[in-house]
Amino acid sequence: MPAQRETYSVEIAGLHRELPLFEVAPGVRIAVLNILGDTELVQACAAALAKRLSTLEYDILATAEAKSIPLAHALSVETRKPYVVLRKVYKPYMGVALSAETLSITTGQPQMLFLDEKDQHLLRGSRVVLLDDVISTGSTLAGMQRLMEKAGAQVVGEAAVFTEGDRRNWNHIIALGHLPVFTAPQGD
Repeated sequence: MPAQRETYSVEIAGLHRELPLFEVAPGVRIAVLNILGDTELVQACAAALAKRLSTLEYDILATAEAKSIPLAHALSVETRKPYVVLRKVYKPYMGVALSAETLSITTGQPQMLFLDEKDQHLLRGSRVVLLDDVISTGSTLAGMQRLMEKAGAQVVGEAAVFTEGDRRNWNHIIALGHLPVFTAPQGD
């Protein structure tokens, strides 16, 4: 049986969760939000974000694969706005896809985002809200922004369950909460 992992307690959308801490670089740990399979949390966050987004005029939601897909779906149901998913792997059935590179803090590797040919017409001329579960470095968000520009869409808002790291970087993000980055004290 694995050792008990240290956690970070959060209250979000009226719910309590213990987020496990994982090291993503030497001496740097993050509290990992994994909403996959947590229907109660996904629904609560979607309802709370729908209220926060109610003052924005937008046509469509866009998110990156994979953990935020259930949130995009639930928020789509709440707001009656369609959503598109920017994929991380190109498949031949995606046709002439648009692409942009990102660097995720959880993978530490460059990744690509692809906008399926079938979704490009939905975005052209649309006002879009970009959605993610956690915005940490902003790399995925920047990749999504580049894809929206290539698709001819206007980003009118950016939303997440949590922002992470230096809070001052994320004042423009519509978020339900903020997570710290945990760093080990430097030795003498």
